[in-house]
Amino acid sequence: MNYQVFIKTFGCALNQSDSELMAGLLQKAEFDITDDIEKADVIIVNTCTVKGPTETNFFKYLGEIKKLGKPIIIAGCIAQTDPEKVKGYNLIGTYEVNRIAEVVEEAVNDNVIELLAEEKYPRLNLPKVRKNPVIEIIPICAGCLGEPCAYCKVKAARGSLVSYDKKEILRQAQHAMMEGVKEIWLTAQDTGCYGKDNNSNLPELLKELTHIGGDFKIRLGMLNPNHILGFLDELIDAYKSDKMFKFLHVPVQSGSDNILKLMKRKYTVDDFKKIVSRFREAIPEITIATDVICGFPDEKEEDYDKTRDLIKEIKPDVLNISKFWARPKTAAASMGHKVKGEEIKRRSSLMTDLFNNISRMRNEKWLGWNGEILVDEIGKDDTFVGRNYAYKPVIVKGNLKIGDNVKVHIRRATSFDLRGDIC
Repeated sequence: MNYQVFIKTFGCALNQSDSELMAGLLQKAEFDITDDIEKADVIIVNTCTVKGPTETNFFKYLGEIKKLGKPIIIAGCIAQTDPEKVKGYNLIGTYEVNRIAEVVEEAVNDNVIELLAEEKYPRLNLPKVRKNPVIEIIPICAGCLGEPCAYCKVKAARGSLVSYDKKEILRQAQHAMMEGVKEIWLTAQDTGCYGKDNNSNLPELLKELTHIGGDFKIRLGMLNPNHILGFLDELIDAYKSDKMFKFLHVPVQSGSDNILKLMKRKYTVDDFKKIVSRFREAIPEITIATDVICGFPDEKEEDYDKTRDLIKEIKPDVLNISKFWARPKTAAASMGHKVKGEEIKRRSSLMTDLFNNISRMRNEKWLGWNGEILVDEIGKDDTFVGRNYAYKPVIVKGNLKIGDNVKVHIRRATSFDLRGDIC
């Protein structure tokens, strides 16, 4: 009998990549992967600790699945950074996911094992089971550089920077093309760090990837402003390739330089504005995504107003708004002058209202556009979701399947997406 394993993933694209890797390794070890938790013999939960609410959702979920009476393996960031919170469970951290078959074997035999050593194992060109058959997620490096940001636990979870071998990244991308992949997602804690430990850099990697033959596009994951400044011209040049989605995720977190210093961010507001301005000058239709945190300790009303003013000025296409949540074992957790919860909620709500108006306005610029999209997701109510070259989500109906390239006419825009008809 083959044991069946159910995998639940919380968190970012890197966590999703880890889950795909675990699924592939388990299949190779002759375990079966199931989407039905009721049929599973073992449950793996791949966890995220970046935000408090995500961790809260995990523990709520854990309470629910405990009632099933099945062996549970806790993987990922919570296992790595806070094993004391999940004592008594099988644990596998962020460094040793390629030993997942060993942990499952112990779990089905009613043994408890913890694999939390900080040993960096190879992560590329291993078996995997893609959640989406047309999307290949490739981690290009692990960890980050220097002193961690005051609010962040990622360095505790993933360690210091280790950039993966460029040849191995290219080989994995080429193999994915042979398997019919249409999108390559490059992911990391900060993709801008890539190569700073092995005499390479991100633009060089992008240029080599865009020269691979095949019909595909690359989506670059988040990179911080301070790294972009070191190769801004080269990055813009790399983005001009037809194989790059015109999508740039560069987090600012605050419009106040005083708060950025408290956050231990290594750039200024003007640095961020320079990057956005240069990219929009070179590629006017580029989709700009950024992040802000509302209510960081000692964020006064004038600091918050500066962030709102920055968002009004920049008018990003995508804005990830986070309410400050003190993460244990971070510098921010011990800072004084905490902003009250009700005030954080008010600031977040006002920011959301502001952005909803901006995003609708940005999307309305695409009204009447005719062009090609790649269908990469099944939507709601018999719809499909595709992405155009600027990675804008386009909702369409029709006799379609994942991976199709279709021409569409944009007839409607909302704050969240574009609505189109197949031409």
